[in-house]
Amino acid sequence: MTDLEAALRKVVRGEVAFDATSRALTTMDASNYRRVPLGVVAPRDEDDVAAVLEVCRERGTPVVARGGGTSVAGQATGTGVVLDFTRHMNRLVSLDPDERTAVVQPGLVLDRLQEAAAPHGLRFGPDPSTHSRCTLGGMIGNNSCGSHSVAWGTTADSVRELRVVTARGRRLRAGRGWAGAPDGLRALVEGELALLRTGFPELPRRISGYALDALLPENGVDVARSLCGSEGTLGVLTEAVVRLVEAPRARALAVLGYADEGAAADAAAGLLPLGPLTVEGMAADLVPPGTAGLPRGGAWLFVEAGGASPDEARARARTIVRAADVVDSRVVTDAAEQRELWRIREDASGTATRIPGDPSRPSGAGGPSEAWPGWEDCAVPPARLGAYLRDFRGLLAEHGLRGAPYGHFGEGCIHVRIDFDLLTPAGIGRFRRFSREVAELVVAHGGSLSGEHGDGRARAELLPLMYGPDLVALFARAKDVWDPDGLLNPGMLVRPAPLDSGLRFSVLPREPVDVAFGYPSDGGDFSAAVRRCVGVAKCRAAAPAPGAGVMCPSFRVTGREEHSTRGRARLLHEMLAGELVTDGWCSTEVRDALDLCLSCKGCRSDCPVEVDMATYKAEFLHHHYRGRRRPAAHYSMGRLPVWLRWTSRLRAAALVNALASVGPLAGVAKRLGGIAAERDVPRLARRTFTDWWRARPPAARPTAPDPAAGSAAEPGAGSGSGDGRSGGLVVLWPDTFTEHLSPSVGRAAVRVLEAAGLRVALPPTLRLRGRPVGDGRSRSAAALLTARRSRVCCGLTYVSTGQLDHARGVLRRTLDLMEPVLETDAPVVVLEPSCAAALRTDLPELLHDDPRAARLAARVLTFAETLERHAPGWTPPRLDRPVAGQTHCHQHAVLGDAAERRLREAAGLTGDLSGGCCGLAGDFGFGRGRYQVSAACAEEQLLPAVRDAPEGAVVLADGFSCRTQLEQLAGVRGSHLAEVLAAALENPDGSTRA
Repeated sequence: MTDLEAALRKVVRGEVAFDATSRALTTMDASNYRRVPLGVVAPRDEDDVAAVLEVCRERGTPVVARGGGTSVAGQATGTGVVLDFTRHMNRLVSLDPDERTAVVQPGLVLDRLQEAAAPHGLRFGPDPSTHSRCTLGGMIGNNSCGSHSVAWGTTADSVRELRVVTARGRRLRAGRGWAGAPDGLRALVEGELALLRTGFPELPRRISGYALDALLPENGVDVARSLCGSEGTLGVLTEAVVRLVEAPRARALAVLGYADEGAAADAAAGLLPLGPLTVEGMAADLVPPGTAGLPRGGAWLFVEAGGASPDEARARARTIVRAADVVDSRVVTDAAEQRELWRIREDASGTATRIPGDPSRPSGAGGPSEAWPGWEDCAVPPARLGAYLRDFRGLLAEHGLRGAPYGHFGEGCIHVRIDFDLLTPAGIGRFRRFSREVAELVVAHGGSLSGEHGDGRARAELLPLMYGPDLVALFARAKDVWDPDGLLNPGMLVRPAPLDSGLRFSVLPREPVDVAFGYPSDGGDFSAAVRRCVGVAKCRAAAPAPGAGVMCPSFRVTGREEHSTRGRARLLHEMLAGELVTDGWCSTEVRDALDLCLSCKGCRSDCPVEVDMATYKAEFLHHHYRGRRRPAAHYSMGRLPVWLRWTSRLRAAALVNALASVGPLAGVAKRLGGIAAERDVPRLARRTFTDWWRARPPAARPTAPDPAAGSAAEPGAGSGSGDGRSGGLVVLWPDTFTEHLSPSVGRAAVRVLEAAGLRVALPPTLRLRGRPVGDGRSRSAAALLTARRSRVCCGLTYVSTGQLDHARGVLRRTLDLMEPVLETDAPVVVLEPSCAAALRTDLPELLHDDPRAARLAARVLTFAETLERHAPGWTPPRLDRPVAGQTHCHQHAVLGDAAERRLREAAGLTGDLSGGCCGLAGDFGFGRGRYQVSAACAEEQLLPAVRDAPEGAVVLADGFSCRTQLEQLAGVRGSHLAEVLAAALENPDGSTRA
């Protein structure tokens, strides 16, 4: 323990952490920069803050205040002690609806304040796109704005008082009329009135530098306002009194389509006299392919109108449309549809980090080019925005760079991620040259280098271009008045380091890391995959909207950064860097953080940059345990298909069930297998699905495509398109769970698929040794005599436990078996969502060198997709009942559930399923030490949705894990959609028992 750590532990009641994990988690924010701290302190109150400052002042150790860590200019990183306010100092102290004020602590997340204010018809005006995880302290430090600033201003406009502790321990309450001003500040200002009155451009979005003009007499001498945007360099915020505004009772969104970005920018300022709540802009290069809901155009303005009633809001939106010269437009009043459209805009900070095409760029590595926030958020007068954007695009072209501007067009504030090459000296040199030239361009247009996110490391060096040397020198003198020892966040705003120093990519290996997965979207480079995480921290959202997402369930349970997708990505980054996490793939820090990753794959879809932590976890476990003894659960549950197959061969299911029902024996087995003592072992089916299939009358069993039978089992084995009665062949995948644990799901699926006019076959079980003869269809007698019986398997349990060598072997045997199927055009129907997701993604990414893998992945369909595509004329039975339950996390993240929604609607199953993750997630919830987290995940959305379901609701759960979690935690039997439809076919009275 260092002297600093020991001294802090003596005086701080909150957590003091100097371990490698805690430090690694705070080396970066959402910027291009990285600084390694000495330690992290989570203070409990203002006394703790003062104690930390005293200890650090005695030792000359810098102190950095950190909120959600979503700053994009490097302000939330530091080399000394980082103060994490999100752990304890995160309360809403009070809310006064009559005065329209709230007292908040710095670690309070903005959405929590909005939720508390909403019942009173109030809200906090500024709302950055990171509203679900950014903190009020961070917003005050950066003077954040958001999409509604055209109506309600910046954070500085919403601050009444600030309670701060200075670096020398003074506790001040900053307000108007010099309240809370440190000694010397008034004299400094009054001696430079002329400079302060002439040195600041008039802009709605001027965030750069210190707001010293707020101290002018004509501006009310507002000390609190002058602290907003100071990036934690003047004092440490411990409490704030903020102003709330009245929220409109109804809103309508006018989406205006323009030919291009310049036309949208030219039009934005003209809409301001109509009093909109937002004027947000983005171009087509930021919209994912296939996005629905946008009108025609190459760029769009999102203009929100408020009103006392829906009719009034709609009328105002239509007035805006009539006043706008547009290519096309839409007025959206449905709240859910508005949220989906806003999600496109809010995710832009992440989606903009991947620019399609141009794989020749060094950062592209054969895939989309990586784009970074090096010139993130300048602002110009709104009337000059179109001209600025055209000049900006020209400058990008001159430097051979690309970017997709978007942002707050109504206030002339532009965000952009640019495909800088920040990996090579030449690329970094171009980054520096471009930054200076674009700063000069912004100043020429009368703008501010920062319009929202602050200067930090990214722009502070360039402030003399905007303000001139005299005003920048005055900023430094103001810093010295507040913080004469230079203790607070040094290097920000004044006396900055060069903008091209301390880049977070410089510590990563230059050569590709040897890995098992293919990482096709990252050019096969694991470092590039880890770089995907840019720190916007959507994974840290404490409570996603119901049904809207999955990521990140373990963080929402524990609230700890290391259990967020971002935290795990940061640890992997530091593992590759080797400075803090020094054991490489053997790292216990990374292993422990990944232990509570459910491998739900929610981040693959919910993260704006599609970080796939489930794959990274499997990769890490593969290397971590190579040549070493694995946890018992990896052998018991990771190799579950093997144990269940042997149980079936020995006809021992009844014996296993009997032994599992004996408490002491089950307890011993669970201890040996690394299974949580709180869990019941699921009962095995006494008759497997395949046994049932074989016992069917021969006429009811179409012959599967097999090695000896040619490319199709029999004539007519086509796609089955048409009226649903064409007899198209489909191959039903007997996954491990359906085969041994839930054969009723397989039986039900066969019943429904056949009722839809499809012919069902199972995959081949005969695997030939050697190569085919002649035309690839005929087989020699010797080959058939030496063939081996085997079973197809998606390899899911091996992948999730990182047994990737085993997984590859299993998957190659599976591809050998499936070759005859791949010679047909028959789809492969997979009933278990996690298995379907494994075949769609893990198979081609793990066997990226085998072209058969991609072919099989392309054949995989869910049960609903199969009916929709191959029996389009079939009408399901009507149940006319409500549903409850949860969309499987892998369904949400990988497969999509649009076909399932349409099938439910056709069957009269009404209502939506919840989002989130059930918490069992394959082997996760069965693992020793994970039961509490698993149960807490289920309590977030799944169990409440089932408890609150209307009477007579059908509880749907397509995944075996989801059904098991429901049964063990709620005593509720969930059903696969196939079971529900099969039961309706057999029992028209509406019974759902399969």
